[in-house]
Amino acid sequence: MKTLLLVTLPRILLGLLFLVSAVDGFWWLATGAHLIHPPTSARGVAFEEALQASGFFWPLLKTVNLLGALSLLGNIAPAFGLALIAPVMTVIVFFHLVINPQGIPVAVILVVLGSLLVWAYRDRYAALLR
Repeated sequence: MKTLLLVTLPRILLGLLFLVSAVDGFWWLATGAHLIHPPTSARGVAFEEALQASGFFWPLLKTVNLLGALSLLGNIAPAFGLALIAPVMTVIVFFHLVINPQGIPVAVILVVLGSLLVWAYRDRYAALLR
């Protein structure tokens, strides 16, 4: 039961969040429209549009989201999948803290789920901190 609540559930929820983000991002690449688009500030929209207008960063970001999500959902090297999406999660959290405060609940969810998984996989990250 402890493993389910502290590892499996956070892994699946985080994987689903990033899978939805990847699908939405690739949908935008294909159609120019979002499947889902939560409310954001004018500065938040400008930030997202700048990432999309770069021509390379949006596809790279959504590919990383997809690979991290599949790793977490498939439970195939989930510590690696989490390491892939950790920088993305950091940007998302600061984006909501600084640019788009109405998304702070999403940031809190990412911090909680990510922290639980970092703790669960801490033995796999130990070598990075030596």
